[in-house]
Amino acid sequence: MKLSLSVRVAESFSNKRVVDIPLPDLAGFARRAGFAALCMRASVVGVRSAPESVESARALLRREGLAVSMVTGDFAVPENGDEGPGCLRNITPYLDLAQALGSNLIRVCIKTEADIPFARESADEAADRNIRLAHQSHTLSLFETVEGSLNVLGRIGRSNFGLIYEPANLALCGEDYGPETLRKFQPYLFNVYVQNHAPHPDGDMPMTTWANGTVMSILRPLDAAGGIDFGRVFEGLHAISYSGYVTVHQAFGGRLTPDEAAIRSARFLKSFIV
Repeated sequence: MKLSLSVRVAESFSNKRVVDIPLPDLAGFARRAGFAALCMRASVVGVRSAPESVESARALLRREGLAVSMVTGDFAVPENGDEGPGCLRNITPYLDLAQALGSNLIRVCIKTEADIPFARESADEAADRNIRLAHQSHTLSLFETVEGSLNVLGRIGRSNFGLIYEPANLALCGEDYGPETLRKFQPYLFNVYVQNHAPHPDGDMPMTTWANGTVMSILRPLDAAGGIDFGRVFEGLHAISYSGYVTVHQAFGGRLTPDEAAIRSARFLKSFIV
């Protein structure tokens, strides 16, 4: 397994469209903390970025020795609203962006049954360029539950369309996220996201789900006890011999500075990987 750091850690806690940490600083402390890649988002470069901005970002990452583990090309996909599936209606700019950044994986969004035929068409276009598409385990989507995720993936039926396993969102929906779930996800597993965001009856963050209603939750530092059981997560990943990226995808806000979060997160995850 290889470690990746999402540029989510550099974004404003309350606004995913605003970057508080410039890319050169983020790349520098990602490298020093031992990450192999950055997971790129539109807050840094996206489908609306000028080509020279994309090339500048790629050149910077090359100098730092960092790959791009995945590309999220617009704001609508991570915001997970009605506009999220728009990428599937015109996937070409997202493929261009991924190729320019040297990545072969793009995060997409599916909200309704009507999006599934477009997912197939987009996957076919992506396959012509040896690029994969993936959907995150996410609330308020067709990928809230384990069985729902497997159903949609089977209906899309493309070998280059897979899953970003994210245990926190599964937990918020009342789903098991341990070894048995990972065994089921194995044929589709393209990426792993980790954040320590877990349900708690006394939590201060209400999260809306289709499967489980409104769930109170707490966001803890990745290495804090009492949240997601990362022992079970990595037990499952080792059991299926997963060798891809494990991406820290956690907004820390004022709890930790991003460089502190990167160092602590890398140290914590390496304890499970080795």
